[in-house]
Amino acid sequence: MTDKIRKSEAEWRAQLSPEQYRVTREKGTERPHSGEYDQHGETGTYTCVCCGESLFGSESKFDAGCGWPSFFAADAEAVETQEDRSHGMLRTEIMCRRCGAHLGHVFEDGPRPTGLRYCVNSASLNFAPQRP
Repeated sequence: MTDKIRKSEAEWRAQLSPEQYRVTREKGTERPHSGEYDQHGETGTYTCVCCGESLFGSESKFDAGCGWPSFFAADAEAVETQEDRSHGMLRTEIMCRRCGAHLGHVFEDGPRPTGLRYCVNSASLNFAPQRP
């Protein structure tokens, strides 16, 4: 992993769309079934919309039916977690280790082999297709 990226609020706002900013910098959540990558099925890598860090491979993507892109594994070097007690719930937030972008949450109700479900906002992602 490369060095951490730190930018001012103004720099992030200039780089990101309003929805991307709300989700990644203000810990927002997009509406279910509204995101670009919810039903996306191409082969490649999902990267952080803020810094380009590789986060999830398409081979770990699955349809959880929850309305957000879901993955059973993340790049352990790129994704970090922290406790989230917002909205009267206890959850585990997932963030980009490189730039601190809020990605979504991870739950322990996913498929094998990990049993995890990384529930991710499409607004926090870009997609790099696999080259032939």
